[in-house]
Amino acid sequence: MFTGFTPETIDFLWGIRMNNNREWFQAHKKQYVETLYEPMKALGQALFQPFQDRPGNILKVSRIYRDARLHPPEPYKESLWLCIRQDVEWWAENPCLFLEVNPEGVDYGFSLWHPRTAAMEDFRREISARPEAFVRLMRETERAAGQSVTAQLYKRPKPTDNPALMPYFAWKGDIGCIRHRDAGPEMFGPNLQDEAAGFFAALTPLYEYFNRFKV
Repeated sequence: MFTGFTPETIDFLWGIRMNNNREWFQAHKKQYVETLYEPMKALGQALFQPFQDRPGNILKVSRIYRDARLHPPEPYKESLWLCIRQDVEWWAENPCLFLEVNPEGVDYGFSLWHPRTAAMEDFRREISARPEAFVRLMRETERAAGQSVTAQLYKRPKPTDNPALMPYFAWKGDIGCIRHRDAGPEMFGPNLQDEAAGFFAALTPLYEYFNRFKV
């Protein structure tokens, strides 16, 4: 059961940022496990419950250890995350719902960071064929989430004859709807689970919509 992150969670993450070495980590490993890793696993299991019976969804919880082949010489990450997504080869090319804790606080929501060009071409064909359905989805999602969906834009947007679709034809990547909470009382304690679960529920229709466009 998720009982919340604590000030000690943030203390550990600031510590690993300032002391990214094996000696410091080994001396603080118990703090890592008890205040960061185990709570993140419990939170992930709770947030995954509405998705576990939907085909193809998996839960991933990261570890603090870096891949030494990709990130020398620092052995440890400065954050920990959980991710709900389809079982795909590379998460960044596909939509996900995520939550990440770092020294500055917590971020969570929907992300489609680096979609393949072919997937975005399929997306533009789909919204051109059924524009009213997509515009309605965006309107309802943003109202439920209480904030806008943002994206990295092309300098020269792709052409469309439908004015209502022009903002979406400009989307290139880094599509997201992400909420941030600073390190402090708002992210400590068990209430974070309910807040993140509600945000995930608001964003689930968008997540499932973009799962159509896998290449």
